[in-house]
Amino acid sequence: MTNQLPRLAGKVALITGAGSGIGRATALRFSAEGAKVILAEINDEAGVAVADEVRAADGDALFVHTDVRESDSVAAAFEAAMARFGRLDILHNNAGGSTAQDRPVTECDPEQFWRVVRLNLFGVWLGCHYGIPALIKSGGGSVINMASGMAIEPMAGRDAYTAAKGGVVSLTRSMAVEYAPHNIRVNALAPGFTASERVKAQLSLLPQHQIEQLNRVNPLGLGEPENVAAFVAFLASDEARYTSGQIFQVNNEMRGI
Repeated sequence: MTNQLPRLAGKVALITGAGSGIGRATALRFSAEGAKVILAEINDEAGVAVADEVRAADGDALFVHTDVRESDSVAAAFEAAMARFGRLDILHNNAGGSTAQDRPVTECDPEQFWRVVRLNLFGVWLGCHYGIPALIKSGGGSVINMASGMAIEPMAGRDAYTAAKGGVVSLTRSMAVEYAPHNIRVNALAPGFTASERVKAQLSLLPQHQIEQLNRVNPLGLGEPENVAAFVAFLASDEARYTSGQIFQVNNEMRGI
């Protein structure tokens, strides 16, 4: 039997929102699979901590303070990645989030709408705007965007978030066609309820009957960030070289039961 290299050996990956939740789990998984990782994170303490985790496991990590809502900040992250590693093979646009201030379209403050869109859609657009040229320069690669289960099965009261994540779905599909000639694959994940730190905090505020309803429609329970990270790692690898323009739901939600 021959020893096989880790499936991301020699690859370089940039992950936005890498300081916690799915981003952190993905950074650790990518590193375990052999990739060098750039941690683009707005929270310095969290980003440094994950970089230390990667290095403690004999991985190679670069933390770059990054605000995905700001063009100059995102551009600087890719400049730092190329300066350090000289190439980019994987881009995981993971940063995003919803807030309790989101409302139905007739009730939502316009400023809140743009805040949500700027983080969840514009942040992905900026990541691709600056990241895809680096992928092309490196000979191609994989882009994995973070949509949401709410973009597929919207939830009432989150109209700004569902609009932004729906935009990520459409953007993913159009870029898959646009950049296929450059050997770039573009896919998106639409996770269900995943027990990240942020989601756990939100769940702690729900009344018991809503918790029970969540448990009924998710018979396998809520997902863990590591479950999503495993799917991201597959899409980043050469095993998914024939997969592009797809939106994958990573959940076990079963409505109507």
